[in-house]
Amino acid sequence: MSLTSANSIILISVAGLFPTPQQLQGFAADDVFDIDQVKRAETLMGVDGILSGGFVWEEVKQTFALQADSFACAIFDQWQEAEQALEDVYLANATIILPGLLTQWACNKGFLMTASPMPSAKKLIQPRKFSISWNTVSPAPQ
Repeated sequence: MSLTSANSIILISVAGLFPTPQQLQGFAADDVFDIDQVKRAETLMGVDGILSGGFVWEEVKQTFALQADSFACAIFDQWQEAEQALEDVYLANATIILPGLLTQWACNKGFLMTASPMPSAKKLIQPRKFSISWNTVSPAPQ
C-alpha cells in the first residue's frame, strides 16, 4: 500500500454537539493536517555541569487544513459558534486512520484552539485552518 494521504479517514466527535463521529473530508490540496512534536522531558544543567531531567506532560497540537468549500468547515463553524454562545468549551475526540501505515490513532480530550472565521480570498478562495490541542494521541495497529 502507498503512503498517500488521499485515503486518510478522520472521524471527530464533539460531546454535546456531534456525539456521532463526523468524517472530515475536503482537505487542502497539499495539506491534510500537521501535528507538532511533543516535548517529553525537561532538563536542568547544574552549575557543576551535571544534567538532571524528568518526564513532563505536554498537549499535542494538531492543525487541519480544509478547502474553503469543504462541508467539514461547517463542523468547526458550529463548534466555535456554540462555544461563543455558551462562553465555555466543548470537548472532542477523534480517530485518525492512515491506511498506508496500517495504523490508527485515538485523539482524546481535544479543545478547539484556533479557527479561521472565514477563508482568505485570492485568485481562488483559500483553505481554512483549524487547530485542536489534544490531551493524548495514542497509536494502535489496525
